[in-house]
Amino acid sequence: MKTHYQRKLPHVLPPGAVIFFTFRLAGSLPVAVLEQLAENQYFALQEATSMPAAQQVEAIIKIKKQQFAKFDTLLDQATHGPAWLRMPDVANTIMQEINALAELRVVVLAYCLMPNHVHLVAQLPDEATFSAARMMQRLKGRTAVAANRLLGLQGQPFWQHESYDHVVRDGKEQERIIAYVLNNPVKAGLAENWSQWPYSHVG
Repeated sequence: MKTHYQRKLPHVLPPGAVIFFTFRLAGSLPVAVLEQLAENQYFALQEATSMPAAQQVEAIIKIKKQQFAKFDTLLDQATHGPAWLRMPDVANTIMQEINALAELRVVVLAYCLMPNHVHLVAQLPDEATFSAARMMQRLKGRTAVAANRLLGLQGQPFWQHESYDHVVRDGKEQERIIAYVLNNPVKAGLAENWSQWPYSHVG
């Protein structure tokens, strides 16, 4: 019986690309739930590799989107784990650091802080001076230190190590993703209209 399943698909985050990121608090979902998601994705990908080459790329993209939708719904409905991002001081600290990505010439197009996870749509600079991984390392590192200080939890993991990322392929997809991000609090029953949610932004 297989005991390890690939969680993330191979991908490239090129300079100048618009990227949709999602990252979550450490411990926000039970391990058993994550293992089941990974197992489902593994078998779906195995099936996709048996398709003709011309169909494989679209099939893999579809699988990734479906898995993300399940993952995000579980986060929205979670009763397990921390929800530190409900706290105004913590949320404001994270929003300040997201806005500070402008120092790296990153264009923040939209974001939304949910109680246990963050959605971010951002355009990387055209110059390959740093990677998206380094950008996320800076963002998660700075916010973890500041949030743990506010919470009196120094030394404990704040963010889950893994993040979801997706290269936005065109303007129409970008519009759909930004609408999804802004409406996440409405879908989760936290607000009646996206503009009422204090932890969202669209540029």
